[in-house]
This record gives sequence, structure tokens and C-alpha cells, in this order.
Amino acid sequence: MQPSDSMRSAPSHLRPGLVRRRGLLGGAAAAALLALSGCGFELRKAPVFSFKSIAVPGNSVFTVALRRQLRAAGTVEVLAADQSEKAEAILEILSEGRENLVLSTNSAGQVRELQLRLTLRFRVRTPGGRELLPATEIQQTRDVTYNETAALAKEGETELLFRDMQGDIAQQTLRRLAAIKLG
Repeated sequence: MQPSDSMRSAPSHLRPGLVRRRGLLGGAAAAALLALSGCGFELRKAPVFSFKSIAVPGNSVFTVALRRQLRAAGTVEVLAADQSEKAEAILEILSEGRENLVLSTNSAGQVRELQLRLTLRFRVRTPGGRELLPATEIQQTRDVTYNETAALAKEGETELLFRDMQGDIAQQTLRRLAAIKLG
């Protein structure tokens, strides 16, 4: 026995379960919107710098990635290293460090867990030598399991993790640059 067409198109007041479900869903959606609007949630915007131009001398992989991030922000002009005296700010990379530290070994002395550490030390100055941001260190760490039977795969994973940490450090560096106030 199939329901007739008149039953399928019955008015909503004759189907109380459907009305109640719609009311609950509508109420939940309204509550979620109200909660999000009151919490101050906002997508991260491109950083705004107090200087119009910056130079980042150096040729390391991190320096190139940092220049790319600065250009992508679109709020500051990134000058070539040979034009650093024309820039309002110069970001000097003092040191970069990559480390693999053994966290644990098995009973046979084989490595089971590593800690990857990426450290960046930098400072920001004007072409005249006035320090805008003193020597600052940012460090990222990641733990990774290790298995000698999958050494090649773990090497690839390690490189991906270092690249991820590099991106995180670049973003933190941009936020620190945005906090600099000239004047």
C-alpha cells in the first residue's frame, strides 16, 4: 500500500515531527552564528608594516622563502640585496640551524624517535644602523618516529616537516616585523 499524493504533500502542521526538526536546526544555526559573532573570531589578515620597503640579504633556502612570504603579503616592497641601503628596514639573518636529536632508542641501540629542531636568529635594522628589532630567536620542533626499514620514507617525511617548520617560522617572523613601530 503506497501513500497517496495527497498524503505526501500534507501541510506541515499535519507533520509535527518535521516542523520540530526544522525548528531545532534553525535554532542551532542561529545559536552558532550568534556565538561566532560574539567571540571576536576573524580570519588572519595580511600583516601591515610600519615601513614601506625591506631588504633581506642572503641566499639560503629560508631567506628565499621569507622574501616570497613578504611579497605575498603585498603590503611592503621587497628590495634586492644590492639595494639594501635604499630600504627602510633590513632583515639580517644571523644564523639558521637544523638539528636531528635522538629522543629514544630500543634495547638494541637503534633509534626509535627523533626530534627535529629548526632555529632562526635574526635582527632588523635601518640602513643607518639603528636597531629596530634586537637579535631574536625563533625555534620550532617536531617529533618523528624512526624505522630503519623505511629510512628513505622517513627521510622524505623529515624534509616535509622541516619545510613545514620553515613556513611556521616565516609566518612568526612576519608577525614580529608587523609589530615594529618606526619613529
